[in-house]
Amino acid sequence: MNRRDPHPLDQLEAEDREFVLRFVLASGSLKDVADDYGVSYPTLRARLDRLIKRLNQAVEQRKPDPMAELLATMIERGELNSKAAQKLLKLHREQSNGQT
Repeated sequence: MNRRDPHPLDQLEAEDREFVLRFVLASGSLKDVADDYGVSYPTLRARLDRLIKRLNQAVEQRKPDPMAELLATMIERGELNSKAAQKLLKLHREQSNGQT
């Protein structure tokens, strides 16, 4: 049975995933996230740099998924909506895992 590589974000500690969530919800504003955590901008920037390094390492170990890349390209071009792409990718992975 084929096993999919875990998503890089799934490899992060819960604390780092929370940081990513706050960062995204703050529209990428490090100043807002620093205020939220009650730390200085340079402290938060150092944390973000560490997190980026960890994610880069996780991504480098991950094998590219050609189907996911194709569907993402089709979404970017407006050829497919994201909900349909998610269904297609799920079906593809289920069928791929079922093969020996």
